[in-house]
Amino acid sequence: MTAFERTSGALAAVSPRDREVRRVALASLVGTTIEWYDFLIYATMAGVIFNQYFFPKGDAFVNTLLAYGTFAAGFLIRPFGGLLFGHFGDRIGRKPLLVLTLMIMGAATFLIGLLPTYESIGVWAPVLLLALRLIQGIALGGEWGGAVLMSYEFAEPGERAYYASFPQIGLAIGLCCSTGVVTLLSYMLSNADFVAWGWRVAFMLSIVLLAVGLFIRLRVLETPEFTKAQANRQVARVPMWEVIRDYPGAVLLGWGARLIDGIAFTVYAIFPLSYLTSVVKIPRTTVLAGITLAAFVLIFTIPFSSRLADRGSRKRMYIVFSLINGLAAFPAFWLMHYSGSGVLASAAIVVALGILWAPVYGPQAAMFCDLFDTRVRYTGVSLVYQIGAIFSVSLTPVAATALLHANGDKPWLVAAYVAVAGVISAVCAGFMRRVP
Repeated sequence: MTAFERTSGALAAVSPRDREVRRVALASLVGTTIEWYDFLIYATMAGVIFNQYFFPKGDAFVNTLLAYGTFAAGFLIRPFGGLLFGHFGDRIGRKPLLVLTLMIMGAATFLIGLLPTYESIGVWAPVLLLALRLIQGIALGGEWGGAVLMSYEFAEPGERAYYASFPQIGLAIGLCCSTGVVTLLSYMLSNADFVAWGWRVAFMLSIVLLAVGLFIRLRVLETPEFTKAQANRQVARVPMWEVIRDYPGAVLLGWGARLIDGIAFTVYAIFPLSYLTSVVKIPRTTVLAGITLAAFVLIFTIPFSSRLADRGSRKRMYIVFSLINGLAAFPAFWLMHYSGSGVLASAAIVVALGILWAPVYGPQAAMFCDLFDTRVRYTGVSLVYQIGAIFSVSLTPVAATALLHANGDKPWLVAAYVAVAGVISAVCAGFMRRVP
């Protein structure tokens, strides 16, 4: 057999469905990468720029809380976006809503890069910042559920954790890009130039990413499961009502299981930007480099752990690593706070976020999709993920800052906060059941 024949046979072995699921996974990955880059670039700047230049001059602690408050607002509005786009995603399809959310997010992020500071326009600066943050939150609220469903519903049952993890990888790449861009700008520019205009470049780059994402997403097809449901006239009339009526337990357990994911992510990817720079006195560029490296590691550990989940038990993996993530907070914070080394503090972030967190976040998407029937799945997973984010991600920077302050700038109450979340999530995951 010639090399050409062997190659032709290998290509022929890839079915049209396999090619399509890979194309959909790539579209979900690229889209969520852009969405998360846009959303996380704000989080990166909240404790670096917005707390100093978009609020009245005053107490640094109060201004940091205000900056993280606008960060939290983006998560508080996400359930509205999830329900809005979930309703229409369950009614008219997954694909058109994904294109719309991408356009909204890209435009809002670009406009943040153009905003004047408090010194220029006074109170309108935080008002406009908050408004654009809310628009970001609405877009991201609809994005995650649709991107996950596109991959999940195209994949074969034995590969769903793996393919549904591609939007999760988008978070890792988006975080890597957002912190990486800020790190690069911080190295290339003086602090004065970074504050004056450099930070704006990171936001305005989103318009280029938007064009790339739209090009890819417009080429994918609607999912076969939704197409079948539509052909059989099994589309839900009011998906939200059906979720509340038929799946209340699944929603509550999903919220509980989501705690460790959101809290662990926030204390290692967002909170250190203010905690390590202002309390431990580690240079901003060192902290950003550590978070960027952790995000880069996640690009590989998320799909790896999701493959393992497909071969074993998604639920068992989630339970075990929820507990591990909770307990790991104590040695991680000890290294960050007491080692006296920026390298060791960064290593703690890389291990905790880049390695231990992946087996929770990777298989999570398929676990949540398993809880709901096709006709209400977009609404169901959006409700679980986005309202779960309120209890975990949105409140954690504020809660962690307050706990740190209450404990005399010692991190042990923050570590205990993570540990409790790990136990709650493990218990909730243990009670979760898949739909038949």
